[in-house]
Amino acid sequence: MTETATRRGLLIILSSPSGAGKSTLARRLRAWDPSIVFSVSATTRAPRPGEVDGEDYHFMSEAAFKKAVNDGEMLEHAHVFGNFYGSPKGPVRDAIIAGKDVLFDIDWQGAQQMTNSELALHTLSIFLLPPSIAELKRRLEARAQDEADVIAKRMQKSWDEISHWGSYDFVLVNEDLDETEARLKSVVTAARLRRTQQPGLLEHVRGLQREFEELS
Repeated sequence: MTETATRRGLLIILSSPSGAGKSTLARRLRAWDPSIVFSVSATTRAPRPGEVDGEDYHFMSEAAFKKAVNDGEMLEHAHVFGNFYGSPKGPVRDAIIAGKDVLFDIDWQGAQQMTNSELALHTLSIFLLPPSIAELKRRLEARAQDEADVIAKRMQKSWDEISHWGSYDFVLVNEDLDETEARLKSVVTAARLRRTQQPGLLEHVRGLQREFEELS
C-alpha cells in the first residue's frame, strides 16, 4: 500500500499578517511535497480574464453560494469587498479520506471556522509571526507591489491578525526563511504521525493483542 493509503490527510492552515512570508512558505512546502494541494475556493465574483472554473476558483451565483452555506457545505466563508468567498467541504473531506494533505492560506476568522468544523480532528493550524513590526513594514515596502496608503492599511490590519496567534497549534517566528521552512516541514511531518491520522493503528493493536493472547 502507498503512504497516502495508510493515513488520513491533513487540513493544513497557514495564517499570518501580510509580509510575514506566508505565500513564500506555502510555495516552498508544496515544492517539498508536490502531493500537497491548495484548496480551490468558491466565490461569487465574476471570473477574470484567463481564470478557469474549478482550477482558479469555483465560480458560483450568490444564491447558490448562500444555499451551500445554509446546507453546511462550506468549511469557512466570508464576505469581502461585496463578494462571497468560501471553502467547499466535499473536496477537502474526500482528499483527507484519500490521505492527501490540503493547504489553506486563510486569515484567523477562516481558521477559526475550520477548527470548529466536522474536520477539526484533521486540522493543523500554523501561524507565522514576523521578527518585529519594523521588519514587517520593511518587507511590505520591499515588495514594491502596493502604494503607501495600501501598506498603511495592511499595517493597521496586521495587529488584528497577530492578536489571534494563541488560537493556533503552532506558531513560528519567521526571522530566517530557510530556518522557518525547515521547522514548517518538521511540524507537518510530525502531524502526519498523529494517532488520528493513522486509521490502521486500531487494527494493528488488535493484531498485537491476538498475538499476545496466543502466547499466553
